[in-house]
Amino acid sequence: MRTAMPRAGRPAYYSVQQVACILGVEQSSISRAIRLGTLPSVQRHGRRVVPASVLVRLLGQPVESGGTP
Repeated sequence: MRTAMPRAGRPAYYSVQQVACILGVEQSSISRAIRLGTLPSVQRHGRRVVPASVLVRLLGQPVESGGTP
């Protein structure tokens, strides 16, 4: 019997709370960045989430001062 779980590992999307925790900022900063359009997000199952690919790109870039990602 095959029990392999496809896509096990890193999630495809992160919640606002998860992104804030990963980046070490307040949830309000992430929400503001999404609202201003500086942090891309999508609507999934009635929630605003950030695609993992966006977060990976963001983490690969040098950090700028200013408080919001």
